[in-house]
Amino acid sequence: MTQFNWDDMQFFLALARDGQLSGAARQLGSSHVTVARRIDRLEAALRQRLFERSARGYELTASGRRLVETAERMEEASGGVIPGAGPGQGLTGNLRLAVPEGFSNFFSEHMLAAFTARFPDLSLELITLTQVISLSRREADLTVTLDPVTRGGYRSERLADYQLRIYAAKSYMAAQEPIRSRADLLKHRFLGYIEEMLFATGLDYLGEVHPGLRPAFKSSSIYSQMIAVRQGNGLSVLPCYMAKACPDLVPVLPDEIALTRTYWLTCHRDTRQMRRERAVISFLTEEILRHTDLLLDPAV
Repeated sequence: MTQFNWDDMQFFLALARDGQLSGAARQLGSSHVTVARRIDRLEAALRQRLFERSARGYELTASGRRLVETAERMEEASGGVIPGAGPGQGLTGNLRLAVPEGFSNFFSEHMLAAFTARFPDLSLELITLTQVISLSRREADLTVTLDPVTRGGYRSERLADYQLRIYAAKSYMAAQEPIRSRADLLKHRFLGYIEEMLFATGLDYLGEVHPGLRPAFKSSSIYSQMIAVRQGNGLSVLPCYMAKACPDLVPVLPDEIALTRTYWLTCHRDTRQMRRERAVISFLTEEILRHTDLLLDPAV
């Protein structure tokens, strides 16, 4: 192996964190041409390809992901990271987090301010999942999913449980006969997901409520469903943390029907070894624990 120096590793680490030559160059006060040249030199010295070049930018190869841990230890030893500093200090670049639509609003309302305070120099890209994100193409650094991922080199860990109930508008319920049993639900219009477009098995709620329920209005968006319910167009299964923010909604059969689902935090096993991803995972785990009462609120 040809000898290399810390300067080249700094360029490698900046590009690993940002994924773009221009972003890494800004961090280092350099140019994108210099960053590209330093990466080429490091790959030649190590005789390994550290990045795959793609339309999205530079993505770490398996060899590159293994090198990140070594580079971060060198960074800390050189004084690039202050020993004992806060977990978010010194973290830069772009981090792409893909989450379900409902969770995206929960994150923005309850967690974003704390994220910004913890990671002031980290640029967050929040993707709302309305379709399946391809983990194999690394379209996101971290993903919150409704089902655990067990294939390939990916690892899922339980992030939090949350509760759902059937909701209706107060005005709608005032104009209807009282609903006293699950069988009474068959007399009402239901709103739900488009079955062919479900990106997670956990979103198939209605069969669990009553096998005879069929949605009269379908949408791939939980927000469209909630708006339609608030307008008096029928009933729908909604996350409690969303519905409780709407005083015009009331739970239906609250003592009888309550569904529980789980959010899973998923990433590639190699990605989880990166200091930046480890710090964000710790943040998400800590923050979601602080808000457990919102996610599991019985809403009755």
